[in-house]
Amino acid sequence: MHSPLKWSVSLLGLAALFVAAGVPARAQDKPHVISLGDLSKDAAHPAQTRQANEEAVRTLLSSDQGQKALKSAKIDYQKVDKAIGQLKDEDLARLADRSRQAQADFAAGRISDRDLLWIILIAIAIVVLAVALR
Repeated sequence: MHSPLKWSVSLLGLAALFVAAGVPARAQDKPHVISLGDLSKDAAHPAQTRQANEEAVRTLLSSDQGQKALKSAKIDYQKVDKAIGQLKDEDLARLADRSRQAQADFAAGRISDRDLLWIILIAIAIVVLAVALR
């Protein structure tokens, strides 16, 4: 027969085993330094930035002035639109910044309609050349 002392030691050992087994589970309940949500947002950020940049360029080119510039250059908008999607991220970011600035300047009256047309023609040339040189 087992003595009460041996039973106590066995029960303590068994209890220690259960407590030790529960430690990792409780450690997982603590928040991580970087949450999965943050990782997911960080992973989506470049795609969102690219989408916003493409939209900025497309907005400029699909404006009335952009359509006039495309017609005067005899360039199909669909081809330019497709080419925008093929630009490198860095080229697209620079072109989007310039597109936003040109639209803001035009809206504020800092540049004329004619100047905006020239800017758009230059933007179209950049898109076409960037894709052609790839």
